[in-house]
Amino acid sequence: MPFSLQRNLSALYFIKVAKWMNLVMPIIVLFYRSNGMTMQDIFTLQAVYSVTLMLLEIPTGYFADIAGRRTSILLGAVLGFVGYLIYAVSGGFWEFMLAETVLGVGMSLVSGADSAMLYDSLLAARQEEKFTRFEGRITSIGNFGEAFAGIVGGLLATISLRTPYFFQTAVAFIAIPAAFLLIEPPVHGPVRKPSLHDVANIVVKVLHGDRKLFWNTIFSAVTGVSTLTMAWFAQPWFSQAGLAVSWFGVAWALLNLSVGITAIYAWKIEKRLKPPATVTLFTIILVGGFFALALVNTLHGLIILLGFYLARGLATPTLRNYINSITTSDIRATVLSVRNFVIRLLFAILGPFYGWITDAWGLSAALMSAAAIFALLSGTSLFFFLKHRTYEGN
Repeated sequence: MPFSLQRNLSALYFIKVAKWMNLVMPIIVLFYRSNGMTMQDIFTLQAVYSVTLMLLEIPTGYFADIAGRRTSILLGAVLGFVGYLIYAVSGGFWEFMLAETVLGVGMSLVSGADSAMLYDSLLAARQEEKFTRFEGRITSIGNFGEAFAGIVGGLLATISLRTPYFFQTAVAFIAIPAAFLLIEPPVHGPVRKPSLHDVANIVVKVLHGDRKLFWNTIFSAVTGVSTLTMAWFAQPWFSQAGLAVSWFGVAWALLNLSVGITAIYAWKIEKRLKPPATVTLFTIILVGGFFALALVNTLHGLIILLGFYLARGLATPTLRNYINSITTSDIRATVLSVRNFVIRLLFAILGPFYGWITDAWGLSAALMSAAAIFALLSGTSLFFFLKHRTYEGN
């Protein structure tokens, strides 16, 4: 079948919706607690998900480079459907752990492969300079879907906290036919012979052999884990600030709309401010958001959360473009997976710690500890990111 950029873009839009139209996220903490989970249990479950992704990110990224991005995304879509189906019919810690493991395997097969599919599709059409623009659009579609899901998920939860999981299973299924529609773009680069040695060489290149790629990956990963962490702090903060449960979905929707709107215009913002100012700006806002929310326990803090999510919308497509621009097609999915591996490794270490701090000392203490840790990690990686000008090709 001949390559078609528009067909791939349309399929990726649907896959993003299926991936991010998360009907369960607005009430997931409430759902866990209704099934007897503590905050430490919740963060432990997410750590299991992160460890699964961490262990499989690089192998599945390499699999996508060797076997094809379409094959990898399709397998991931099937497992995503199965994972939510398990959640919908189960109710205990170990069953939830199985569901998180299946979802982790599925996400690892999609993660990196979807971004690599987009970049190489644009490269095949000689439009790779538009990656940030299209990645922003796809990101915004995902966040608009999540915003819509926030409202719908909240309404479905009025029936029961389990109802959103049944509907989420149906949403996850959408990715399967969409993945079938994808067409593998031509790969620009040498044909690689599959081997563990080859995988090791790519990882060494990212983490040791190329300073630009290393600091690009580390800074991007630290930024990613900071936004992931805040997503798990948001609902407990809603409760602490006194937001009614009926408004959780609306608040979640507004936050994700802000990400989507900023992502659409990220390429324009970066073009106007230039890369150094852009990355410095969103780093300050993200780190400052943790400090500020640790001190503000009223609904006025929603403005702080809004600023955090606006910065997230700017960071996501911008940082993905920087990595893609300094990498080649034959290893693109693997390199992106190394970045995701680092995110999951950091979250697997930090997540249970934040959960323990929350249970033992309170949410404000956990937010303050996160602020201090991310100030150190983000500040250090940002310094070297800028020093080596990792946003520029070699």
